[in-house]
Amino acid sequence: QIFLETDLFYQGVRPAISVGISVSRVGSAAQLKAMKQVAGRVKLELAQFRELAAFAQFGSDLDARTQERLERGKRTVEVFKQPQYNPIPVEIQVIVLWAVQNGFMDDVPADQIKPFQDRLTEFITTRKTDLVQTIWREKALSKDLEGQIKAAIEEFKQSHR
Repeated sequence: QIFLETDLFYQGVRPAISVGISVSRVGSAAQLKAMKQVAGRVKLELAQFRELAAFAQFGSDLDARTQERLERGKRTVEVFKQPQYNPIPVEIQVIVLWAVQNGFMDDVPADQIKPFQDRLTEFITTRKTDLVQTIWREKALSKDLEGQIKAAIEEFKQSHR
């Protein structure tokens, strides 16, 4: 069963699927293992972010860790915003989700996530085609492959300051 959320739709998240309560019989069985590896953690972080965001509306004194989690959650939501008729290859999705959940977008303002993501995607697809092909070929994230993703993102960030 898929549950949609009006709030997500109006925030620009399409499809506006509630990852916390939606259930799928196929789900991850149809995904690359690499996507399962990053998506599992992202689903949990998004669910926790939504709970924290609801709680934060009632409290003004948030500790630094809570504020950091809220900020990363905002960035994660931004990563999921996608224009209609603009599919993103799964290998790029894996890299982008890995980057956001490992803090490589923490220094990017939430309203600049989309331009950052677009530039990162262009960098990866034009200068790191071997990395994209390796993700597709291996289908899972090994420590070595994660190291390659990290190095590519660091190189991108160094050259795009």
